Amino acid sequence: MSSAEQEEMMATKIIYFTINGRPEQAEFPVDCPAQDVKDLFRSAAEAGPHDILKLYNPKGNIINISPQLAPNTPQSSYKLEVVAADCNSTELAVALGFDLSSMEKRLQSLEKKILIEAGETPAIVYEMKRQVESFREKLESVEHLSWLGLFKELSDATHKPSPFYHKRTLRKTLEECELVRDKFLKMRSVRSLEVSEEVRQYLKTPTFDNWQWEDAEIMVLLQVMYMDLDFISAFNIELEVLQQFLYEVYRRYNNIPFHNFKHCFCVTQMMYGLIWLTDLRSKMDSIDLLTLLTSAVCHDLDHTGYNNAYQINARTELALRYNDISPLENHHCAVAFEILEKNESNIFRNLSTDQYKRIREGIIRCILATDMTRHNEILNKFKSILQTFDFSNKDHRDVLMMILIKVSDISNEARPMDVAEPWLDCLLQEFFNQSDMEKLEGLPVTPFMDRDKVTKPSSQTGFIRFVLLPLFMELANLFPCLEQHIIDPVRKALDYYTEMEKALEREKQNRAQSDKTGKSKEPSSSGPKEPDTQADAGLNLKPTTV
Repeated sequence: MSSAEQEEMMATKIIYFTINGRPEQAEFPVDCPAQDVKDLFRSAAEAGPHDILKLYNPKGNIINISPQLAPNTPQSSYKLEVVAADCNSTELAVALGFDLSSMEKRLQSLEKKILIEAGETPAIVYEMKRQVESFREKLESVEHLSWLGLFKELSDATHKPSPFYHKRTLRKTLEECELVRDKFLKMRSVRSLEVSEEVRQYLKTPTFDNWQWEDAEIMVLLQVMYMDLDFISAFNIELEVLQQFLYEVYRRYNNIPFHNFKHCFCVTQMMYGLIWLTDLRSKMDSIDLLTLLTSAVCHDLDHTGYNNAYQINARTELALRYNDISPLENHHCAVAFEILEKNESNIFRNLSTDQYKRIREGIIRCILATDMTRHNEILNKFKSILQTFDFSNKDHRDVLMMILIKVSDISNEARPMDVAEPWLDCLLQEFFNQSDMEKLEGLPVTPFMDRDKVTKPSSQTGFIRFVLLPLFMELANLFPCLEQHIIDPVRKALDYYTEMEKALEREKQNRAQSDKTGKSKEPSSSGPKEPDTQADAGLNLKPTTV
């Protein structure tokens, strides 16, 4: 071994930091394992094995505790904090409303009981422990995204829908908006916008998991899309104006289960992915691509969670204003251009008059195309030109743009199941809210929204078979590369919900058979018996829904 190699092996780093205002220094070999480095800092903080540590640089940004820490000086000390410690403290128990220590004992007791009864610890218990440990590691690591306070796992995970919409106001409150705005302002500058290449590539795929990202982070990712498609330079869009536009868009999406700001992001992200997967940049003008992306961003602005059928039947202000013709979609367009009319949020303010006119016409056409009552009309028009499709033909491009936003709008089932299924739960919640309101107001009840008739699998099998697949397959006829990206996952989703539907039907039959068997075993009575249940009285029980 050469002397240089020996010196390299013996080389150490000295890191200066403070803990509770007390100066400390840590020295470790440059090739020290990551866990040993974390344990070193944990010891310095006198923290337990389950406490969460955060390390800040002199600028106040969180940095990763790892062997790659940059050496510093006493004058540029890092700051180490224990941000979650002493689970048994009285203050924490009061703040949470329960004692973590007693809860931990109850969980241990429950785990022992399960072990005794089952003979072994079920796999789900190990999985829950793994998720808790994974979450702790996320809080301590910022390797992937230096502009976030959390490490965003890009692999498999189960994520739940956004919480408790029924407890929130429909419109976003000023406090809610300001909180998100402040977070966005802290991470939006070009200098601090350090989205890793891994995330940028992930953002271009249909497998992207939206559930991992907060609203302020989503606004940053939307900004990245505009930047990476070169719209900033091509159309002279000032960053401050783009950021104000994105904030106004966020503000005008409502707190409803499905048609919310996260849905806006999902549709836009799928559109962004399709642009890259199909290499549209080499086939269409940049102005058409800008139209597509902005249409996706704005396509459901100020949606209130009630569809066009409800608007028309209830004779709402929107239905009266737009004469029952796509009231929601017309309203989304109007709100979009209301935002764009303000100079400080008008991302098109540096375009020529002809360019603006073309983009405005395109956005209106795309957003109006998302009205599902026009589905067959648009799909049949696309089919009629498919064999002779010509990218230099404006009419052909216009139809393709409508197809692209329609695909993006209903593309959840093209995503991994652990991303797609929570979206279905959100959609059913919004559907059921509407049918409940229709019943209360004496309006015609939309059949596919009736909680008494619809199950999770029944809501999807027909929709996938007769709407999604035919639409996606026609687009794949023009772009065969999409087969593996959006059609294969949708076919798997159809199989999944078909099996779920069969399982529910078997459960229903078994329950009916059990009820029948139970009745046949009941002793006969010498006299007439008054019915004491709905079933005994001959009333029809409604089927159980998921």
